[in-house]
Amino acid sequence: MRGVLFDGKRAEVVDDLQVREPGPGEVLVAVAAAGLCHSDLSVIDGTIPFPAPVVLGHEGAGVVAEVGAGVTHVRPGDHVALSTLASCGACAECDRGRPTMCRRAIGRPGRPFTRAGRPVHQFASNSAFAERTVVKAVQAVRIPNDIPLTSAALIGCGVLTGVGAVLNRARVGFGESVVVIGTGGIGLNVLQGARLAGALRIVAVDANPAKEEVARRFGATHFLTSVDGVREVLPTGADHVFECVGRVELVRAAIDLLDRHGQAVLLGMPAATAEASFVVSSLFLDKSILGCRYGASRPQHDIALYASLYTEGRLLLDELVTRTYPVEDFEKAAEDAEAGRVARGVLTF
Repeated sequence: MRGVLFDGKRAEVVDDLQVREPGPGEVLVAVAAAGLCHSDLSVIDGTIPFPAPVVLGHEGAGVVAEVGAGVTHVRPGDHVALSTLASCGACAECDRGRPTMCRRAIGRPGRPFTRAGRPVHQFASNSAFAERTVVKAVQAVRIPNDIPLTSAALIGCGVLTGVGAVLNRARVGFGESVVVIGTGGIGLNVLQGARLAGALRIVAVDANPAKEEVARRFGATHFLTSVDGVREVLPTGADHVFECVGRVELVRAAIDLLDRHGQAVLLGMPAATAEASFVVSSLFLDKSILGCRYGASRPQHDIALYASLYTEGRLLLDELVTRTYPVEDFEKAAEDAEAGRVARGVLTF
């Protein structure tokens, strides 16, 4: 079986992976498409520490091949989008409707794969860069068969994180102002989340002026190539600023751009030990700095919602897919993503 394996030094496409059969409460999925997210690249460059060897990928969609005992909500042949959230469903956080805070879903990588008889880790409880993967039943969300799987693949990370950060974490209100720093795959979804929420002014900031057209398509009312111009559009500051790049100087900028009672939401992924600074007294006007894990999402609810919004023409998915690559071209896809030439590249099997 083919897949993208990171051995601790380099990532390459291999063809001798094996995956075990699904156990009770698990689903075996034949992956059709998987988005290449910067989190995958962050494992390769060490920004996200992760044990190796590991099969990469965490943003995928495919067809159910087999279900384990007790699984009733999907069956073989169903099309599904995959989430990374292997929540237990039984702890206090899951019971409160906060599955992203489930401690059983964080920091416990499984090893359903083998190569040459040796176990291989699963990235983000998902490993969508493989022809087949085993996930918990709660991670497989049925979607309509008429949604292209190359587009549906992006729901499981980019859409859940970006749109979810707006609707679930920040809870942007109708008529409020939003600034989005960085218009990659996550930033574009923040933009369309702000549009769905009814934000009045949506300012996209990206150093690459070529991204203006797509940013406006997703919902930006203004486009700037530097945070320096934001105050000209929003003289008193913004109600919400989303940092989607992962640079500490931009975290500081996000905080400095807030209006009274504003919120800075941190979505970018800096190095694990990175520290940011800010003027403490600036927060006394009821300002907030919010972390956000996976868009504070409830995947079984939210993926179905976003699939419906796509069907109604209100959520953009096809437009997120800049280019598709056969899995054998992973190195080219990674180069394009690292260079910012694509918003989202999608690997296909």
